[in-house]
Amino acid sequence: MADWIVPLLLLGISVHAVGHRLDLYSLLQEGAKDGLATLVRIFPALLILLSAVGMLRVSGAMDVLTKLLTPCFSLLGIPPETAPLVLIRPFSGSAALAIGADLMQTYGADSTIGRTAAVMLGSTETTFYTVSVYFGAAGIRDTRHTIPAALIADLMGFAMAALTVRLLF
Repeated sequence: MADWIVPLLLLGISVHAVGHRLDLYSLLQEGAKDGLATLVRIFPALLILLSAVGMLRVSGAMDVLTKLLTPCFSLLGIPPETAPLVLIRPFSGSAALAIGADLMQTYGADSTIGRTAAVMLGSTETTFYTVSVYFGAAGIRDTRHTIPAALIADLMGFAMAALTVRLLF
């Protein structure tokens, strides 16, 4: 059934457009133009964010932060081996997936660390990316309390992911 969802959705939209005598091609062009305008507006923020994540990883700062934060992670019940994932997830989903895959390859997907990494990836958000995209698209410059609240929610997601894996496995 999943293989049919997109084709059926496209068919339904086409039938609706024809039934209401809408110029579907013009509507698609207009949507694409709006999408490109949004991309142009948010691209600088995304470029800066992705560059910063890359510099953080290659500079060795990630290793230093991991060593410094290991006692805090242990106190919260978060496996210290997942520290790079916890640090990078709020910035970049693709980098976090790469770190998660590396953790699973190193420790095994069925290990406590592998399972914790998988649950962390599914229960947290790429906070800075999301805020830059959505606030940039809406033209909002002042995030006020959004970033602190989202980072607290991410921290709770990381801690609860570790607790859930410990309790269930």
